[in-house]
Amino acid sequence: MSIYKDYLKQIEERKEKGLHPQPIDGAELLSKIIEQIKDLDHEYREDSLNFFIYNVLPGTTSAAGVKAKFLKEIILGESVVKEITPAFAFEQLSHMKGGPSVAVLLDVALGSDVALAKQAAEVLKTQVFLYEADTARLEEALNNGSAIAKDIIESYAKAEFFTKLPEIEEEIQVVTYIAGVGDISTDLLSPGGDAHSRSDRELHGQCMFEHNKDMQNELLALKEQHPDKRVMLIAEKGTMGVGSSRMSGVNNVALWTGVPFSKYVPFINFAPVIAGTNGIAPIFLTTVGVTGGIGLDLKNWVKQKDADGNTIVDADGEPILKQMYSVATGTVLTINTKEKKLYHDKVELKDISAAFTPQKMEFMKAGGSYAVVFGKKLQTFASKVLGVDVVPVYAPSKEITIEGQGLTAVEKIFNRNAVGTSGATLHAGSYVRAEVNIVGSQDTTGLMTSQELEMMAATVISPIVDGAYQSGCHTASVWDDKSKANIPRLMSFMNDFGLITGRDPKGKYFPMTDVIHKVLNDITVGDWDIIIGGDSHTRMSKGVAFGADSGTVALALATGEASMPIPESVKVTFKGQMKSYMDFRDVVHATQSQMLKQFGGENVFQGRVIEVHIGTLTADEAFTFTDWTAEMKAKASICISEDETLIESLEIAKGRIQIMIDKGMDNAKGVLKGLVDKAETRITELKTGIKPSLRPDANAKYHAEVVIDLDEIAEPMIADPDVNNDDVSKRYTHDNIRPLSYYGGVKKVDLGFVGSCMVHKGDMKILAQMLKNVEAQKGKVEFKAPLVVAPPTYNIVDELKAEGDWDVLVKYSGFEFDDNAPKGLARTKYENMLYLERPGCNLCMGNQEKAEPGDTVMATSTRLFQGRVVKDTGEKKGESLLSSTPVVVLSTILGRTPTMAEYEAAVDGIVLTKFKPSTKQLVK
Repeated sequence: MSIYKDYLKQIEERKEKGLHPQPIDGAELLSKIIEQIKDLDHEYREDSLNFFIYNVLPGTTSAAGVKAKFLKEIILGESVVKEITPAFAFEQLSHMKGGPSVAVLLDVALGSDVALAKQAAEVLKTQVFLYEADTARLEEALNNGSAIAKDIIESYAKAEFFTKLPEIEEEIQVVTYIAGVGDISTDLLSPGGDAHSRSDRELHGQCMFEHNKDMQNELLALKEQHPDKRVMLIAEKGTMGVGSSRMSGVNNVALWTGVPFSKYVPFINFAPVIAGTNGIAPIFLTTVGVTGGIGLDLKNWVKQKDADGNTIVDADGEPILKQMYSVATGTVLTINTKEKKLYHDKVELKDISAAFTPQKMEFMKAGGSYAVVFGKKLQTFASKVLGVDVVPVYAPSKEITIEGQGLTAVEKIFNRNAVGTSGATLHAGSYVRAEVNIVGSQDTTGLMTSQELEMMAATVISPIVDGAYQSGCHTASVWDDKSKANIPRLMSFMNDFGLITGRDPKGKYFPMTDVIHKVLNDITVGDWDIIIGGDSHTRMSKGVAFGADSGTVALALATGEASMPIPESVKVTFKGQMKSYMDFRDVVHATQSQMLKQFGGENVFQGRVIEVHIGTLTADEAFTFTDWTAEMKAKASICISEDETLIESLEIAKGRIQIMIDKGMDNAKGVLKGLVDKAETRITELKTGIKPSLRPDANAKYHAEVVIDLDEIAEPMIADPDVNNDDVSKRYTHDNIRPLSYYGGVKKVDLGFVGSCMVHKGDMKILAQMLKNVEAQKGKVEFKAPLVVAPPTYNIVDELKAEGDWDVLVKYSGFEFDDNAPKGLARTKYENMLYLERPGCNLCMGNQEKAEPGDTVMATSTRLFQGRVVKDTGEKKGESLLSSTPVVVLSTILGRTPTMAEYEAAVDGIVLTKFKPSTKQLVK
């Protein structure tokens, strides 16, 4: 059967699922389609024309290369297609976003046919996705006296590709749709279990609202009732988009409610309108901006205050809320983009100026942030070549300088890495373009990142990026047919692009499924670094790291830059002394609990950087804190360390990077070797005192300062989803932190999970020692609930084997992973035993393994959202309680939550953490 007949068969299969033909990205299929177009009598000629015109992915896909070549033939008269005139061919090229299309346009513009050259030039003036090879051709032609090249470059210098775009509508009519009450995780918009389909946008769109067809049909009915309005998706009494950046979530919202990007490119929409009572989660809001969307902080419910300004609470101590205005489904509202106000029937409801900053409005006008980033770069190139000053077309970057005020740690990092500023010292609120040192891509968003790179016509990683890594951790636990089809293709693309990849496309080194955050934490060897990663838990304990959508990751890989406001900071310090039976995870949860108590239930961490003066903890252990800051709704976190501790962390990182080198993972450019050299240089600077570790200034200003009293932490602390709370808005938040005694030693636990990015080598050793303790006390270990264990990295497994701890785990396991025969199907039933799973995310991700529906899970992971780790049944809600390793282990041995006496006995003699507040001044 021919490749075209295979495509027709796939079309029929998709039609049965209510899907249109999948967009074409392969050269072989499109070449066959062109062959059929050229044959005037071919039975599939008409369909082939439609596929060619309307169903080819743009950018640097191999299909785009074939399409651009054929359009060039038509323009030059080498091929004649009556349905595609030369003028229409130029229009097609204008929608192809760079790469092969720009190369063709340059060929024609710099060719000998003057009339065609002028037409090509007019199209080129609208394009922004030009790279060094493209601009070098223009510059060379200019230097050789080309009038066309001069005309194009002059247009670029004026940024006409931006200035000639239509302005944003002054008034945007929206109709509201309540997607849920309380915090809405990105799993509702793009479930983790559907990660495999993210790059097939129409197929993935079917999973919107977790496949809830009733909600999907309600949304369609609303659109039909209001064809002249845009639907605004709302999290009532909550925050929209908690949990991750999830570009696929924004893509789904845009697909259902947004504006088509191009009539020639299917299923790529932009400009969604999204809102929440408490706004949009920080990293998700960044993703909304990538697509030129609008994200609103409604504040339509507010806490009631008494005459003294104190929050009024109910009998349960919960704040009493008052509705300021209704946004019930079907409410028609008006967004005035000029006044930056939200109206209902001409009555002003809310100032929404935060959603319409000059930069955000530029994203909206340009159709997303990529076009603005590349546009600025192109304008700078053109101005430099012409020897003229850059015309102030784009809104100037906001620069805030406060005389006499010191700098927080994040302000220092951005001042160090900022580009294109006036040179003034910048404080929080300034809008900054900054160079990025480390970039991470994970495997379930990586396919989208590779698509984004193709769409922006990028072919190689930016030379200013120190290192980048593509992981395989999110598909580690089950190597199924979907993974076998997607992951090797992803690894090959990223390896060719210049990333270090967990899997070697050439098969020279053993496939690694290490958790991406752990790898990034090791390869980040600068405390002044900026890290961008395709996951919300990109929060390193060195430098400052930002979780990002797949597109922002692609942009960082292609340009080596990221743009954002410098965030405000909240300073966290510690006092008191930890009790010997407390785990550092309990400190992490207590930080959230004590913060909420200190600020009357207001989360001062949300949207800000947590500057944690952790001092004495190495990067491995400190990561437990920074990782959890995603659940605190913080934008990022920075660890302030003592010099000696940072040196120890860098030595550990050096050793682990060297292991990667020894495995054969380095590339031709010696990226990993470069990171080792950078670490050695930094260690020398620290030891000699030339450059101490990162410190904020003593007179820095913070949004808030939180002091955590370790003396108050008397029992293990558990984050509880509170699944049966009568107030649905209080369910599935990470703010409900309870002491172990709350459960009275009687709450049944159906499954335990020790794994994910929240654990490190110390957790594995604690697990091994607890098993030894139980064996010593009772003669043997018997599990009354299954215990799933997934070490974060292979390094940890190797170290545990060398130190004898792995033997203990194997002794009590009923299952041990085998890399030579990985699981091909997700486990659906568990026995009461220990499962030693492959390094990776496992249950935390929710896209492969899950607990049995209705289970109560005790886990070390980060996610407690509905359906993420465990689904509901008709009789019982599944719940994922989050706690420390010793609590999880003991809960599975007992089959229930332990009492304090049982807990203390189980951890007797085990050093759970050596954390103590630093006695040194960690300020400059």
